[in-house]
Amino acid sequence: MPMEDSPPRIEVQHGPEGRVLLQGAWTAANLTQKPLWDALAAQLKALRAQTASSASPAALRWSLSPLEKLDYLGAQVLWSAWNHHWPAGLQIEPEQRAMLETVEKFTVRPLPPPRPSWLEPVLMLGERLLSLLSHAKGMLRLLGQLLLDMGRLVRHPQQGPWRDLSGHLYNFGATALPITALVGFLIGVVLAYLISQQLRQFGADAFIVNILGISLIRELGPVLAAILIAGRSGSAITAQIGVMRVTEELDAMRVMGIARGFRLVMPRAMALALVMPLISVWTTIAALLGGMLAADISMGVTPSFFFNALPAAVKVSNLVLATAKSVVFGLLIALIGCHYGLRVKPNTESLGQGTTASVVTSITVVILVDALFAVLFKSVGI
Repeated sequence: MPMEDSPPRIEVQHGPEGRVLLQGAWTAANLTQKPLWDALAAQLKALRAQTASSASPAALRWSLSPLEKLDYLGAQVLWSAWNHHWPAGLQIEPEQRAMLETVEKFTVRPLPPPRPSWLEPVLMLGERLLSLLSHAKGMLRLLGQLLLDMGRLVRHPQQGPWRDLSGHLYNFGATALPITALVGFLIGVVLAYLISQQLRQFGADAFIVNILGISLIRELGPVLAAILIAGRSGSAITAQIGVMRVTEELDAMRVMGIARGFRLVMPRAMALALVMPLISVWTTIAALLGGMLAADISMGVTPSFFFNALPAAVKVSNLVLATAKSVVFGLLIALIGCHYGLRVKPNTESLGQGTTASVVTSITVVILVDALFAVLFKSVGI
């Protein structure tokens, strides 16, 4: 009967020059047994700290002569324990050396960690600026193409994508009414409760109509509607055009000579520019109803008083300003959604990244443009 291989062992001889004797069979069959490997790994970890290059006088002297067997897995374990360096005073058989030299030849040493450079922040800033300029250039090109397509539509209205426009009006507008009304109503309730707690301290209950009216009609209503539409319809625009990129429909349109701007960008931009003012007014009305209900419950301000005091508290110019802002919001959301959709690469990872970037950029641009309107038209309706 063939004799079984003895388990791999490590014997450390202490003295002026420490010696490490390797015994047993260092083969894959033995090293893959968990109890044996755990014991050897602990010993090798302790010895690895003491093992240095051959130039080190304090290096341990390893002896592989007592080994019964050594295969490539055992050689790889030893080479890793030696930190990819040959130890000093190594006693080894020619066959063992040849095997270890083969392992050394095909072992990839880990690259040293890159040294930090003061140029890295500058290069990163430059990359961000170039990316920003690329997006700005793409948006400007998209806006110019939209103006050209609108001119073509005026000259040849019979060629317009009216069916696409009507479908987008329904998808972007009618289907968004329930969620915008619900969110607007709840925002009005919360805002009225918070305002009532402060006004009650000064006995200025009647001024809740002024605060709710000017805040909801002029600012919160249009901005809230735009944020909801950016998260709902802006992401849908990017996903729709991005899927067309992934499925190569955009390439097919180019081959067939169909203008992408005229059939994809213009109908969506027109639809959102038309429905955003309506959704803004719808959201504002729902928020006012929620605020009126909360004011009646918390402060006793009756709905009849609310309706009578609202026209005197809020001028019509505030509603005109809010409607104008909503048109700009809708146009920007559509252009940003189309911009990121057209930049999607033909893979699903880029589609997800483009959709996320579209929503974040749309919401950020809406808030920035609202702040710009607030600064430029600060004297309107006051």
